[in-house]
Amino acid sequence: MQKIPRCMSTQHPDNVNPPFFSNAPELGGDDEIQEAYYVFSHLQCDEQMWDCEGKEVDNFVVKKLLSRYDEYFTNNVIGENVFITFRVPNPQLEKMEAKILLETLESIPRSFDTASVFYEKDVTPIFEVILPMTTSADELNNIYHYYKDFVAGKQNKLVGHSTIIKDWIGEFHPGKINVIPLVEDYEHIMNVDSIVRTYLSDKDISDQRVFLARSDPAMNYGFFSAITLTKIALQRLKSLSKETGVRIHPIIGVGTAPFRGNLSPYTVEKFVDEYPSLRTFTLQSAFKYDYPPKDVVDAVQVLHDTPVRNPRYVDEEAAIGFMEKYSEQYRKEVMELAPLINKVAKFIPARRMRKLHISLFGYSRSMGGITLPRAIAFTASLYSMGFPPELIALTSLDENDIDIIRRIHYNFDDTLSIALSYYNPSSYKLTGIDLSKKIEMLDVPYESNEDHKRYTESIIECLRKAQTEPMERLCLQAAHVRKFLG
Repeated sequence: MQKIPRCMSTQHPDNVNPPFFSNAPELGGDDEIQEAYYVFSHLQCDEQMWDCEGKEVDNFVVKKLLSRYDEYFTNNVIGENVFITFRVPNPQLEKMEAKILLETLESIPRSFDTASVFYEKDVTPIFEVILPMTTSADELNNIYHYYKDFVAGKQNKLVGHSTIIKDWIGEFHPGKINVIPLVEDYEHIMNVDSIVRTYLSDKDISDQRVFLARSDPAMNYGFFSAITLTKIALQRLKSLSKETGVRIHPIIGVGTAPFRGNLSPYTVEKFVDEYPSLRTFTLQSAFKYDYPPKDVVDAVQVLHDTPVRNPRYVDEEAAIGFMEKYSEQYRKEVMELAPLINKVAKFIPARRMRKLHISLFGYSRSMGGITLPRAIAFTASLYSMGFPPELIALTSLDENDIDIIRRIHYNFDDTLSIALSYYNPSSYKLTGIDLSKKIEMLDVPYESNEDHKRYTESIIECLRKAQTEPMERLCLQAAHVRKFLG
């Protein structure tokens, strides 16, 4: 059985502090090479997701790692002990970046050649890719078969009339790759088991990884809906595994903000208790760079040491009824808050040198015709004004709803207590939403973070008076208190 990584470092830019090895607040291409080495060698992660979306792509990551850090990688084989996994563009939705997918797939045999020379034996350093925004098994099959037939498969074709490609260029390995679906919207998270079942139906596959988004569902359908969707999907994937005999290995894409998953070095034990069936945890930039390194290493060790168990049971009928009511109110409130969110988002600093192709390559998020920033800036904007996004649509919940979500979200009180600690009642002056009675009804013990409250008070006044000059500094100071940008 192929080793399945436990701790996946990602390039999500939710950190406040730049890492020590970067000379600038925004990480560039060479910084990300060093980052991959750092998370393997120092933080003890066993996987680095290499994002080929929305930036200039460096397909020579394996060659650069082996040439720069040869001593470490001599004893830690890429593809056996530690892993690089490409996240590729989805050509169905990102037409202008579609051919980057093909360039990325073509680089996989080249990485095999590089690693095999380095290790003096056959080594496959890259054998999986992640397809974001997956909506069907056909999208997965297109990548699977394109690689098998047109990347590796071309080695047996003729050039001209007499030259076989593999005799001219050399053989192409691996012969096939694994494709990991990343599902991100309500419809396809709810049907993820059906997508995976169809994809597996004509393949001899014993292990299949499945990636569930967490940030975009929270942003699009609300905090409680995102948790509920994830729990239902995990339950259905477990049933699919029993049905097919294929070992399904779930991944959830979570950040440290409660709204985006609540996985920080200080919440790891509660997180694994909340999602016991997860095989791989994503460690985003705030997890890695906004906490003391020793605490990060200790938390990673907890994740490695925790056994995979069965998912927690969810009453799907009650959960779906709750989501429909809650999501409707959530969308209504977000549309009303959108102008305010977009105003603050301009002051949220960037942390990666990405080309964000707004509205062209699918990097903006829209709801009902209103364009919103991406999830990290969305989350950071609301926290900055003292109105944590976990509290949106709270007004729609009655005691029965709270009872349902408490049964779904095992650590409900702990998660809400973190969010409420950053709530500033003065945000009412901006949002017009008074939560005092609902917060009282929740009966969740929490302690207001006075340092954060002081910064959000200043941000609220700046917004009311249209004073822009101090905004970025204040947003950054508030983020330092939280230990995450968004």
